[in-house]
Amino acid sequence: MDSQPPPDAAPVALIRSRLVESLYAEAMLLADEARSYFEANPRIDAEVDPITRIGMSCEWLKTTTRLMHVIAWLLTQRAVNVGELTEAQAKLHDRMLGEAIPSDSAVCRGLPDEARLLIAASEQLFARALRLQDALASPRPVDRGPARALIERVQAMVG
Repeated sequence: MDSQPPPDAAPVALIRSRLVESLYAEAMLLADEARSYFEANPRIDAEVDPITRIGMSCEWLKTTTRLMHVIAWLLTQRAVNVGELTEAQAKLHDRMLGEAIPSDSAVCRGLPDEARLLIAASEQLFARALRLQDALASPRPVDRGPARALIERVQAMVG
């Protein structure tokens, strides 16, 4: 007997795929912006004192690590979407989002506006990816119709 996916599996997979692709594009763009700002911007050294530069270096490492965690997790989700990995494989501990080290608000206050914006954007992106990971991991309610369950899952993912 051939087991068929639930009737609402295709729309859920499509929504999942679009969310993952959208977040992936955003993460790659943000990673490129952060790299350009923190590595290729010569005015940073002239604008900030040495202690602030050290703090900025630490925040840069936290920001890029946060972004790389998100990108790696999204690549795993893309692999699930195209059938290269199963959902069970994607849920293994080493394929889940790692813990993000929070930025130091005292250090961030002393950074240029653009640096603070990039750091905050990376934190927000990580939080959104974490919500999506949690939404994908949570079982769908069985006491509601498929349309209501789908709407609730999408709301939880983007909320």
